[in-house]
Parts: sequence; C-alpha cells; structure tokens
Amino acid sequence: MFKILKAEQLSANVYMKVVHAPRVAKSCEPGQFIIVKVDETAERIPLTICDYDREAGTITIVFQPIGVSTHKMVDLKEGDFFEDFVGPLGKPSELVTDDLEEVKKKKVVFIAGGVGTAPVYPQAKWLHDHGIECDIIVGARTKELLILEDEMSKVGNLHLCTDDGSYGFHGVGTAMLEKLVSEGHKYDLCVAIGPMIMMKFACLTTKKLGIPTIVSMNPVMVDGTGMCGACRVLVGDEVKFACVDGPEFDGHLIDFDQAMKRAAMYKTEEGRRLLAYQEGDTHHGGCGNCGGDK
Repeated sequence: MFKILKAEQLSANVYMKVVHAPRVAKSCEPGQFIIVKVDETAERIPLTICDYDREAGTITIVFQPIGVSTHKMVDLKEGDFFEDFVGPLGKPSELVTDDLEEVKKKKVVFIAGGVGTAPVYPQAKWLHDHGIECDIIVGARTKELLILEDEMSKVGNLHLCTDDGSYGFHGVGTAMLEKLVSEGHKYDLCVAIGPMIMMKFACLTTKKLGIPTIVSMNPVMVDGTGMCGACRVLVGDEVKFACVDGPEFDGHLIDFDQAMKRAAMYKTEEGRRLLAYQEGDTHHGGCGNCGGDK
C-alpha cells in the first residue's frame, strides 16, 4: 500500500497527488512513468512522473479523470492509499542520459499542452538544477486550465498562452514558438508534450522551422509493460511500443494519424464503464447507449 501525503485540485479537471513511494523515488528520472492501481479490482493506469523527492521518498503525479479508475483516484484524499504504485518504467529523457557537456551546449524549448505540463516540469527542473537555461511554452484553452505556473516560472523562461486570450499570449503554443523564433531565438531542440493533436501540429511547426523535436507518446499507453500492444506506434519505418521503447521519440518520425486512431479505439468501452460507474445501482443498460443491454 502506498500512502497519499498530499491531494490537490490544480484546475477544473486536473488533480495532483503526492505519494510516498521511496523505492520509485530513489531511482526514477525525468521522462519515466509509473503504473498506479486504486484498489485490487481497478485497472492499471500509466502516468508520467511530474516530480520526485529522493530524500522524502515521494513521487508527484498529475492526472485528468477520464475513465472509471481515474475518477476513483479523484476521490482519494490525503491519508488514503493506492493499492499498487509501480515504477520507474520507460526510458528517461535523452536530456538526462546524453553527455551533460553536450546538453549544456543546446538551447532547449519546451511546449506543454494541458496535462502535458506535468511531465515537462521535471525535465525543465533537471536542466535548471544543472545550470542550463531553457524556454518553456505552456498553453491551455483558458486561464483557468493552466497548471503549475509558479513551479514552471522557477525553472525556465516561462511563456504562457491561452486560446481565448484570457491570460498571457493570445494563441496556441506553436504560434508562441514562431513568435520567439521571429524575434531571434534559436533552438537546438524542442520537447513537446501534450494531447496527441497538439504534438502533431507542434511537430509540423518545428519541422518547418528546422528544430529537432522530441515528443512523449504516453497518451496511447494502456498496460504499460509492452504486453497489450495498445501503445504501438510507427516511428519512421519501425514499429515501437511507447511503454518499453519510449515514451519519448523523434516527433518528426511519428505517424500521428495512426497513433490517434489507435488511441480512439478504447474510448467507447471507457465511456460505457464510466457511465455504469456513475449511475451505480440505477444503471440497467436499457438505454441502448452503453452496451449494457447486450
């Protein structure tokens, strides 16, 4: 059992938990993920690590409730426990594994969208801790959906964007990147993490600008161990699995259209299970919408 030391709502539909998991905290690196189970009957949920404290033995996870298990996670409070908390899994960011002196020569820009802000934070923090400056672009639809603003502002040059112009730059993250480049900023690497469609258009923009780009394919993970095949992605002409070969890959080689189709395969069943969970004893399946009548 893994105790929740802190539980907080970061925005309208994004939540944070700080979990006591000393073995994970001891060896994890930015870019890696964990698998969490709410209880013994719950599904296994892969989540990228937002932060870690080796001395305190804690891991911070940030998530958006979508299916039944993540909605159950919302209800867990400080002092409650996760049944399982396994990790670290996946490969660390190349910023961590590459030669430090070579990394110091690079000017890195991050583009984070929505919950993708969470896995960007530990990478930017790692650079900051090693004396490496970076630019960070964080975007959301509205001001109310932006998360981790204070934390991000301490580890990089932060540029906030909102689609509706309610806060910061009026426009999407890619427009902010183009603005920075037009003002004379030069980048050797872009790391883009967020919804699949956001990463697709970020890569189209960086390819046009000639900036090598890394993306995190954690949105397509289900099982997290390479057994289910749900996270199968085409990288160039090679088949990769996000959970064991990634989750980070060269974004200019990813077939995003195929990846988005694969991710959509699970939405119908996920929606049916969520409806049954929300309706509880009143759920009968007779509406013909959830499949419970078949």
